[in-house]
Amino acid sequence: QVHLVESGGGSVQAGGSLRLSCAASEYTYSMAWFRQAPGKEREGVARICDVGSTTYADSVKGRFTVSKDNAKNTLYLQMNGLNAEDTAMYYCAAGDRPGYCLSLRSHWTYWGQGTQVTVSS
Repeated sequence: QVHLVESGGGSVQAGGSLRLSCAASEYTYSMAWFRQAPGKEREGVARICDVGSTTYADSVKGRFTVSKDNAKNTLYLQMNGLNAEDTAMYYCAAGDRPGYCLSLRSHWTYWGQGTQVTVSS
């Protein structure tokens, strides 16, 4: 069982930046960020496998950067140029298949409790 704890959410004005962190209880090969806004379905934001392969949702490309520190078992999401449409609960997820790079559409086994991001215009 992998435990995930997100932090770094908060309120920011449009155009601002936030950095989310997700501390994992152990190393996992695939990790990702998802988000869910009120009344909307959960969507994949960014995924990273080990420290190399990354994928982003079109809506965040060029603004968000996902990274991973394997020494600290920590996942990050640097969010720049935030806008009101980025307001959501952000969740960290991890896979349970060593060495297998999951996609944002894959089944993710482990989830954190989420951290709220609110962007005011």
